[in-house]
Amino acid sequence: MKFLDQAKIYVRSGDGGAGAVAFLREKFKEFGGPNGGNGGRGGNVVIECVDGLNTLIDYRYQQHFKAKTGMHGMGKNRHGYNGADAVLKVPVGTQVFAEDEETLIADFTEVGQRMVLLKGGNGGFGNAYFKSPTNQAPRHANPGLPGTEMWIILRLKLIADAGLIGKPNAGKSTFLSVVSAARPKIADYPFTTLTPGLGVVAVDGRSFVLADIPGLIEGASEGVGLGDKFLAHVERCNVLIHLVDGTQEDVVEAYHVIRGEIEAYGAGLEEKTEIVCLNKADALTPEDRKAKQKALAKASGAIVHVISGVSREGVERLLHLIADEIGIRHPEAPATETGKDESEGWQP
Repeated sequence: MKFLDQAKIYVRSGDGGAGAVAFLREKFKEFGGPNGGNGGRGGNVVIECVDGLNTLIDYRYQQHFKAKTGMHGMGKNRHGYNGADAVLKVPVGTQVFAEDEETLIADFTEVGQRMVLLKGGNGGFGNAYFKSPTNQAPRHANPGLPGTEMWIILRLKLIADAGLIGKPNAGKSTFLSVVSAARPKIADYPFTTLTPGLGVVAVDGRSFVLADIPGLIEGASEGVGLGDKFLAHVERCNVLIHLVDGTQEDVVEAYHVIRGEIEAYGAGLEEKTEIVCLNKADALTPEDRKAKQKALAKASGAIVHVISGVSREGVERLLHLIADEIGIRHPEAPATETGKDESEGWQP
């Protein structure tokens, strides 16, 4: 399945059905009277957040969605049925914007969320509605109200607890494949990863969702390479894991390039918790490992974790740290076996 994280679509609610003009005409009923029914309501445009989707690819092949028109009223006081709704199913993390791409209409963050974007037009009254002692034979009815229409922008931002960032070939996809069941494409050339990937990581009875964000290069904020369009997928992450390829000559420059693009993008990414890792330690000599770790720690002002996705060196320790950081930022999460407060005493 191809990945698509933005789509522009046209939506229109259904028109209301027209009311009917009719009179009772039956044998042995001397005085008939108006009995035209009301028209049915037009269908709504509904957006629903569902499970099992992680892309907006369905909206590449269909961009127009129209709800059904309400049925017209009929004689014998028969009212028209309501038009069918047009239901747009979207994955978790989808935002709905107006055509100007700035006005946020809705943000779907949980499965089951549902909203009526456009209401269908009301059905018109039949002539039976207008009868009165002074108007016993009305010969008019209301037409149904027209539906409303608009263009909207659907924008998907993947919901993950932690996100992997770094330059191309920093080892992000390899790391994701090692710690989860995800199987991203892995190769020894830049830009192997062209779309974000998700994996569920389990550690000590706890689990979290890890996102692999396609690599950034210098000038990405200005559209160079893949640009920064995928950075929107880490806006919802609580922790950023910054992988630096230890086999390159200048690890400090590589770190500053990514930090510069993060700060240029904004959206609060520069304020998120960052865990810096010197990756591909299995390909380094002890001297290079120590020197690059020290230089990277000085440049970042943080503890640098030496890891290797291939040999799994330092991976388990890093996963525990990530889980702990996520737990700190989610105090509402239930305590796990490793997170119990011993001062509360024993509980069955």
